[in-house]
Amino acid sequence: MNSVRTLENKVALVTGASRGIGFAVARSLAGLGAKVALCARDPERLEKAAAQLKGVGAAVVAIPTDVRNANEISPLVRKAEQTLGAIDILVNNAGIGSFAPVQEASEADWNAILDTNLKAVFLLTKAVAPGMIQRRSGHIINVGSLSGRSAFAGGAIYCASKWGLLGFTQCAAEDLRQYGIRVSAVMPGSVATDFSPHAGKDTSKMLQPEDVAHAVEAIVTQAPQSFISEVLIRPAQKP
Repeated sequence: MNSVRTLENKVALVTGASRGIGFAVARSLAGLGAKVALCARDPERLEKAAAQLKGVGAAVVAIPTDVRNANEISPLVRKAEQTLGAIDILVNNAGIGSFAPVQEASEADWNAILDTNLKAVFLLTKAVAPGMIQRRSGHIINVGSLSGRSAFAGGAIYCASKWGLLGFTQCAAEDLRQYGIRVSAVMPGSVATDFSPHAGKDTSKMLQPEDVAHAVEAIVTQAPQSFISEVLIRPAQKP
């Protein structure tokens, strides 16, 4: 755990937090002293993640949630705030992807990806924004992808979700900055997680979940007059 506890008494809600980038972000924020609400769909995996953080002294609550379901958003935020306190930091990290030529993609693929990668971000932002507006402070960090700027074959639906996420982030930032709320996007390239196959790549040269967590850490610890609105992350060497 980090010895510099710059987020002492702050509360963070991290989605997709049971593994990969989400878990790395939650661990980083907890290391800075934040109390962290972990959200993911798999209760068993989520509890294991929470146990790891509790084992190093973090204040953590695990809240199984399907962020695609609008009916589960308010209970998620309510339980997090009842258990830990008002949410100061929201990290929208939950995301899925499936990749196929557009002519072969299905409506079910579209709905699942857009609901997870984009609609859930909208719903969670709406859920936490009123409290942040009242307190005139807060961070909302949306984990996107360089696919939100670059097209590739087979990525039509995934890219649409990430391009939309960047547009949403930029507009929400303009809506909320007058209240002292900073809405930022972190956009990594391929990260060495089990999100997608990396056949033929040297994973040691790929971005690691901790690299994304480092960017999130920079955003939430910046000076009050500063606004890091977007962070693009690429590997130092091509894998």
